[in-house]
Amino acid sequence: MGAEQRILSIDYARKLDEQDVLAHFREEFYIQPETIYLDGNSLGLLSKRAEKALLSILDSWKQYGIDGWTKGEHPWFYLSEKLGEMTASLIGAEPEETIVTGSTTVNLHQLVAAFFHPNGSATKILADELNFPTDIYALQSQLTLKGLDPNNHLVKVKSEDGRTLKEEDIIAQMSEEIALIVLPSVLYRSGQILDIKRLTAAAHKRDIVIGFDLCHSIGSIPHQLSEWDVDFAFWCNYKHLNGGPGAVGGLYVNKRHFGVKPGLAGWFGSRKDKQFDMEHTMIQATHAGAFQMGTPHLLSAAPLLGSLAMFAEAGIENIRAKSLQLTDYMMALIDAELKQEDFTIANPLNHQQRGGHVYLEHREAARICKALKANNIIPDFRAPNGIRLAPVALYNTFTEVWETVQRLKVIMNEEQYKQFENKRDEVA
Repeated sequence: MGAEQRILSIDYARKLDEQDVLAHFREEFYIQPETIYLDGNSLGLLSKRAEKALLSILDSWKQYGIDGWTKGEHPWFYLSEKLGEMTASLIGAEPEETIVTGSTTVNLHQLVAAFFHPNGSATKILADELNFPTDIYALQSQLTLKGLDPNNHLVKVKSEDGRTLKEEDIIAQMSEEIALIVLPSVLYRSGQILDIKRLTAAAHKRDIVIGFDLCHSIGSIPHQLSEWDVDFAFWCNYKHLNGGPGAVGGLYVNKRHFGVKPGLAGWFGSRKDKQFDMEHTMIQATHAGAFQMGTPHLLSAAPLLGSLAMFAEAGIENIRAKSLQLTDYMMALIDAELKQEDFTIANPLNHQQRGGHVYLEHREAARICKALKANNIIPDFRAPNGIRLAPVALYNTFTEVWETVQRLKVIMNEEQYKQFENKRDEVA
């Protein structure tokens, strides 16, 4: 049997599963029978540990009432800091540089309000045209609040192919007019990884503050934010980190910036020993906790106690290694089995630039996604013609990857997708 034939056989997939050092984590998750879930880069699955952690916080409310703030296994008053410590290793930060709080958009508003200070000719923010819309909306809003016209003061780096960005193009836009840069670590459509270290060094060479949106990288790829001297970062916790729908987000502030006043102040940014003095002069925390605002949403943070514990056990390097193996395997099968079906693999192929999902383009993408769901495979559609498939290291298998491509082959051969309308559902 030739090398390609071996790869195409289900026995090859099963052998990879037998060799998988992370395979036992699959048992930790609630996986629907006969369903292959490949949308973990939009919403990760519920784990039994996350469920247990949530029930634990509910139980402390039941037992202690108001005293749950300082009593029980996980006192609520310190939960955001505890979760920040548990997150720090995933982003290469020190514990005090990381806090679990807010949401992606709230944290971006907070950080831009704190670090964007138009001065002289430096009055513009640099972003990119492929970024997730919420980041752009927030940046436009912050410019408007400063009395600046977003049409003139928000600079968006152009993409040559509509899928990826060239770091040379980003650096070329770092002019003396730029006061702040906000970029994604991983582009949400194509899965391209940007070189954070290189871009941060280029920004700092020009005395520009730079921050990153880690929504599509945290829990999927390793980071070294402190070593790279990144100024700030923010993220959600419901994708690869499996914190649950609407889970509390997180942010990172480099310790060089401790003491910077939060742009949007609130009482939970206070120093803990002063918070309940109820004075009208804020004494802010001396770490990333200063950038908290209101009382933490405990029931939306609690699942992370269980989820992050799993990540500590699995190790982000092991997760990344399996993720690359899964996506390499999926692309090899697509190349071999779907050559005649006009699919384009639109994500970067090399490991240094590819995040945790495969991005396919096809003119019938919306229909194909609906047909996949009808075949119990959960993908993610991105208008106008994108299909994201995210085999997640902690709960997807190589056999599932093999089965996905086989079912997709049948869908295309039998033209099953033609029974569906080629437009997205209300929630894509």
